[in-house]
Amino acid sequence: MPDRPRREPRLAFRGWRARRPFWGGLLLALGGGEILLTEKASLKVVMHIGMQGLAGYLLPTLMVLLGLLVLVNPTQRLFYSVTGVLVSLGTWLTSNLGGFLLGLLLGVAGSCLTFGWLPDQEPRAGRRRRRERARAERRAARRPRVSPGIRS
Repeated sequence: MPDRPRREPRLAFRGWRARRPFWGGLLLALGGGEILLTEKASLKVVMHIGMQGLAGYLLPTLMVLLGLLVLVNPTQRLFYSVTGVLVSLGTWLTSNLGGFLLGLLLGVAGSCLTFGWLPDQEPRAGRRRRRERARAERRAARRPRVSPGIRS
């Protein structure tokens, strides 16, 4: 059983991930990180609007912060996701067309995943196991019971 100690943290992470909109928060934070990286790019097409491009750095930083907040505090996911969509769309004007469109799309997709996440649903693997268990019980109920003393 040497695999046992390695498996426990993975199962704990899987349980933590199932209780929050993990992929939505991750995509929102990655979108903000990508836009921040394009702000530092040494390209001639980089735009800087406002006071030395303050909005170009502020909005992607907010995207990263909102993505992390979704992961840490999933109860406020609706507010974070609506704000994330608005901030992501705002980067179209302030941050190189939303990080050359990639960061903008990651941010909008992550916000939409977060908005659509429902906390009451159980993980898919649990539903599958329960269905398999119910099938096995139905099969066992259909099998004829044979007494141990009677042989045919």
